[in-house]
Amino acid sequence: MTNNVGFSTSAIDLTQINQSPQGIDQQINQLLTPIADTFSSIIFYAITIGDSKIPLILVWLIVAALAFTLYFGFLNIRGFKHAVKVVKGDYSNPNDPGEVSHFQALSTALSGTVGLGNIAGVAVAISIGGPGATFWMIIAGLLGMSTKFIECSLGVKYRHIDETGKVRGGPMYYLRDGLAELGFAKLGKVLAVFFAICCVVASLCGSNMLQSNQAYQQFLVAMGGDSSIWSDKGWLFGTILAALIAVVIIGGIKKIAKFTSTVVPVMAGIYLLAALFILAVNITEIPRAFGLIFEGAFNPEGVMGGIVGVIIQGFKRSAFSSEAGMGAAAIAHATASTKEPIREGYVALLEPFIDTVVICTITALVIVITGAYTSSDGIDGVVLTSRAFESVIWWFPYLLSVAVLLFAISTMISWAYYGSIAWGYLVGDSKALDLLYKFIFCLFTIIGASISLKAVIDISDAMFFSMSIANILGLYLLAPLVKRDLLSYQTKYQHNSTATAPAGE
Repeated sequence: MTNNVGFSTSAIDLTQINQSPQGIDQQINQLLTPIADTFSSIIFYAITIGDSKIPLILVWLIVAALAFTLYFGFLNIRGFKHAVKVVKGDYSNPNDPGEVSHFQALSTALSGTVGLGNIAGVAVAISIGGPGATFWMIIAGLLGMSTKFIECSLGVKYRHIDETGKVRGGPMYYLRDGLAELGFAKLGKVLAVFFAICCVVASLCGSNMLQSNQAYQQFLVAMGGDSSIWSDKGWLFGTILAALIAVVIIGGIKKIAKFTSTVVPVMAGIYLLAALFILAVNITEIPRAFGLIFEGAFNPEGVMGGIVGVIIQGFKRSAFSSEAGMGAAAIAHATASTKEPIREGYVALLEPFIDTVVICTITALVIVITGAYTSSDGIDGVVLTSRAFESVIWWFPYLLSVAVLLFAISTMISWAYYGSIAWGYLVGDSKALDLLYKFIFCLFTIIGASISLKAVIDISDAMFFSMSIANILGLYLLAPLVKRDLLSYQTKYQHNSTATAPAGE
């Protein structure tokens, strides 16, 4: 996703994607551009401090993450050990309600966040903000763990399970039912519908069309570029991709969870092993790299906007990488088999840690150690990351092409599920309507690989970040309920001699 203030998960800048001077895509762009510009100007309104523009939506996300971290007494740190135990299955009970295991729920949510943002987005942040942006990216990721905890606890607390065992949960439900419980029924309904509309649009466009487009672009590069027989076959690539995705998403959350719990660890593992190999080869340079990161975080040189600019770049990357505060991950975590909503909240706090603190930081270290970010030829994004790895592993660009494709597919599959649940909330949960959404999703996959609709993506970006407006407002109001449940959960384990107390107690 890309927008006018620099948020981006894209491996390729949309302005670099070839567009035909004539055609239906340009006509649609011309029609939707005024709408996209209006949405973007509102959602991404920025204030200027020094030489830096600070989007207020970013402030909204970071302030919430800091507030929840303080409110829950740094549970993001204290609860880490307990979260790992839950994911391992130490507290699992096959008779608990839900559709997937804690690990599968975490994998599904991670597949929607671990991806191009970790490969390309980090490079963009370092290119603009220098190595110091990495430090602030880590800080934002750690704070985001608290936001994930509260939203995913609520996802389980207010989920709906029908007579067949199918689970429906997420912000739509905890905004509607949770706020009604507090006496804000009308507000809850409005926020729930607003969130669901934003989620559906974001899933079809930015989290589908853009991923499809960039998967095709990366595939085209690997196949030889414009001289390849695939150079004008975006529609064919998109059709094949849509067919693969359809096989998975039509099977529902259990099939999606099975796919993501296999693919995500494998692709992340391969990527991390390559990165760790580079760090091992350059082990003597690691202290110097950390020195550059810490020095650049507080005393940046040659960076537009100074320290404020560095902080903003780090926070931007973390916001888009972890999606903490957007609420979408709560839809996946709501399907976990558990009777304890707080338990899944513990699991969810691991998500920003894995996505941002671990994967993004290792990527940043590789870029800094190899010196790729000092390149003066203007490259950034996935190309910069690829060059950093290629300096040590000549064949890594080919592996990266496979990784980009797998990351894109896993992201699309997870967001297809998010969108289907939001769609069902808006139009009803009939099987026919669910299949209609999935058909539309696959159709958009084909369109995304075939053409570039910048205005559609801009609207999707606005919708994506708009989800955080409704979601975080609800989180503030519902936080006391989660804190009450957290204290009850901790007390239960303190007085149960056969159980292990949550970390930090």
